[in-house]
Amino acid sequence: MAQRLHLVFGGELVDPTRTEFRDTKDIHIVGVYPNYAEAHAAWKSEAQRTVDSAHTRYFIAHLHRLRDEEREVSPTEELGS
Repeated sequence: MAQRLHLVFGGELVDPTRTEFRDTKDIHIVGVYPNYAEAHAAWKSEAQRTVDSAHTRYFIAHLHRLRDEEREVSPTEELGS
């Protein structure tokens, strides 16, 4: 089974209804986690820590879903391009 890495990151957004960061240099990289459960725990901790800041949001990126450009893709993956 392939490794399923997850990245937890966040920061201040321009507008809380969008996912555009105010300054990408200030994005907080919480860490990379080997499974969703650990990533979710880290995300939850940061989200609760910053709950009073309406413009600050944290996200979980599923790194295992990123494409390897050197690898041939299935017809379904091609549709997403």
